[in-house]
Formats: sequence, structure tokens, C-alpha cells
Amino acid sequence: MKLFLTAALLLLVCAGCEEKIKPSVLDNLSNTVLPAQESWNSTVTFFDSGTVRAILKAGHISAYENSKQTLLDSGVHLDFFDEHGVHSSVLTSESGKADENSNNLEAIGNVVVTSDSGVVVRTQHMYWDNTRQKIYSDDFVRITSPKETLQGTGFESDQNLHNYRIFKVSGSSESK
Repeated sequence: MKLFLTAALLLLVCAGCEEKIKPSVLDNLSNTVLPAQESWNSTVTFFDSGTVRAILKAGHISAYENSKQTLLDSGVHLDFFDEHGVHSSVLTSESGKADENSNNLEAIGNVVVTSDSGVVVRTQHMYWDNTRQKIYSDDFVRITSPKETLQGTGFESDQNLHNYRIFKVSGSSESK
């Protein structure tokens, strides 16, 4: 009987050593793979000296701490404001990337920039330089306005689309 109790006790002790909880697969993933923060249907406002310069809206935002990059998807909508805080233009795209150090933005997929004065720029890839308050693209662009339709490869403008340059241009212009 003593041998039986010893064997039963030994069996219980050994059974208690079995790992009951398996480690999560997520424990092996680094912070570069998973976002540090996520949000849905969010709005981010950019200020310069107390004046609103841009308002960004995105369907989904994922911020990655290690790369200091924020990915935007499910639709991007960026309203630009002039130095007096007056709305001047809007940029829309399918997705984008924002650099957290510079607040620069890369817009990707069906990018359309429309000024309040009626100028429309269409391309597949556009950048916004926050420091210079400029937008630019190295890709094919098409610009339409009440006076002209231009297209070409390469583009640069102030974010209000008042002063723009198109490189390797082709198209037509109507002088009035």
C-alpha cells in the first residue's frame, strides 16, 4: 500500500509539471511588425504657430514605433490651409505613409489634388513636404484647370496649387 501511495504521489507531481499554457505566437513578433497604435476613422490636425495648416482624415491609421512611420489606408483625405488658416485645397488617395519625424506624407493610388480655385491634379503617387508646404510627384500627372489641360512626368507646386510646374510637359493651353 505504501508503494502504491508513493507511485500515485509521484504521478501527481509529474502531471503537475506539464505545461498547461502554451506561449502565444505573438510573443515572438517584434514591434516592427505590429503597430504601436492603431485607430479607425481618425482625424489629425497639423498646426504651425497656432494656425491650422492641414487636416488629415483616414479610414485606418497604423503607427509603427521603431520605424517612426505611420501607414494610412481605407481612404486618405487631406485638407490644406493657407498661412491665414483659410482652406485652399484637398488631396485624396487610396492610401499613404507619414513620416513621424518630418510630418511629410506620401499619397499612393488614385491621388487627386483639387484647389478651391478649380485646378485638379491627378496622379498615382504624390508627396507633401510639410516643411516647404509643397506637393510634388515624379510620376505621370494630369492637370486640368478652367484655362488648360496639361500632362507630363514630374510635378511640383505649392500646396494651394497657385504656382505649379510640370516637367516633361505635353498638352494644350487656351490663352484668354
